[in-house]
Amino acid sequence: MAIESVSRRSVLKSITLGAAAGSVLSVIPLQAAEHIHNAIESEKADAPAGVYTPKFFNAHDYKTLQALCETILPADADAGGALEAGAPEFIDLLTSENPDYQSKLGGGIKGLDAECAKRFGKPYLDAAPDQQKQILDLIAYRKNAVADPSLASAVEFFAFLRNLVSDGFFTSKIGIRYLGYKGNTYRLDFPGCPPVPGV
Repeated sequence: MAIESVSRRSVLKSITLGAAAGSVLSVIPLQAAEHIHNAIESEKADAPAGVYTPKFFNAHDYKTLQALCETILPADADAGGALEAGAPEFIDLLTSENPDYQSKLGGGIKGLDAECAKRFGKPYLDAAPDQQKQILDLIAYRKNAVADPSLASAVEFFAFLRNLVSDGFFTSKIGIRYLGYKGNTYRLDFPGCPPVPGV
């Protein structure tokens, strides 16, 4: 069967079914992640405003996802961050085809908003930066779930999200450039291993 005859949906479904157990790159190859980034770029190129349209998250939850991605992996002097790398789009597209991701991430964002509303009377996006930091400090460490078992699902959500943000970033063009990966290259000669000092 020719690769062109395989639908994008089929590829995404097969990728996400295999990736349900954990971080995407622990299960699927880099080429599959590259396919996802290419599909997103293609959609953005075809869209009138050049903007990705979320497939799973509603507008509020997608903005929350973007804010969390930016917090987890912000831009710095060396490279763009998760937003510039397209991590939210990467996560949304994978989530749109995987019921386990939908439960973990969709439920996790709603749980985050509920916890913020309980503590501060407003959802995560409307909370002040120091309030957002308080909530993230609570769910960023597994030891907090040991001390307070009611935080267990929120801690699992945030750990899962961090893995996906990393996968989305480090498989993007920005992330690959940041790593300094030059691709498969060959040498005309092989100088051998460097000498071992003191031998």
